[in-house]
Amino acid sequence: MDSLSNIHSCTLFFYCTIILLLLTDYLTGMLNKGMIGEDVILPCLLEPAADVVSKSLEWGRLDLEPRFVHVWHEGQNLLVNQNPAYRGRTSLSTEKLKHGDLSLSLSALKHSDNGQYRCYFPSQGKTSTVELLVGKMFLHMFTSEININSSIVVLQCESKGWYPEPELLWLDAEGKILSAGPTETVRGPDELYTVSSRVTVEKRHSNNITCRVQQSNINQIRETQIKVTGDFFPLKSLLVFKQLILLCTHIFLCSSCQYHLDHCTSFHLWSNFWFVEMETKQNQRY
Repeated sequence: MDSLSNIHSCTLFFYCTIILLLLTDYLTGMLNKGMIGEDVILPCLLEPAADVVSKSLEWGRLDLEPRFVHVWHEGQNLLVNQNPAYRGRTSLSTEKLKHGDLSLSLSALKHSDNGQYRCYFPSQGKTSTVELLVGKMFLHMFTSEININSSIVVLQCESKGWYPEPELLWLDAEGKILSAGPTETVRGPDELYTVSSRVTVEKRHSNNITCRVQQSNINQIRETQIKVTGDFFPLKSLLVFKQLILLCTHIFLCSSCQYHLDHCTSFHLWSNFWFVEMETKQNQRY
């Protein structure tokens, strides 16, 4: 008796497991991803496959009013009560319906399309859900430099128009993450995100810094590279150094040849002209 009881228990456990797996297929939502403006297919398959062209099915979002995204009834579309946000953007394939494929095509994705969709097949009482994540990113990234001194510079990076919220990273030339200030995140009235951050780096030869903005949920990465270079003698210091050398030369020559006053005067005029020219270049640089 004990042996027979164990067999019955194992059989009951086996069938319960199969039922749970079948329910999981229909009750667990799948995640679909797309970008604004793209087209996407929300999957829904019958098992076993059957011709359902003459049957009824409903695609809907229970958080909307009306909830109907697309309704098929006995061989034709029934869109009288379709939510206006989806008008002209949904379709079902008659050929696929013949093989039990109830998948919905949704075109020209909008940010408002984010949400959970229900595929309901009433004749068999079957339901499945699909989670749709619509992402957006702005291709332009703004960067700027703020000189602190001759050896230090602050870099700023900003990127607008993302969804979902992205992360911003600073990387050095070897791809290692740099320690930076906290990322500032702003969510606009359109629910899109703007992120910005600053990092302080040293000016040195071939110091390549990368600003990377990424969103792992929609598999999107955008980055821009900034080349920070530093001279052994900064331009401003070099100009001052050259001016001092020229002034000393001027004093030496004029003191050693006072009787050639006309030559000293010419040299003085030429040096003044050089000073003005170098000062102009310095102002253009800074």
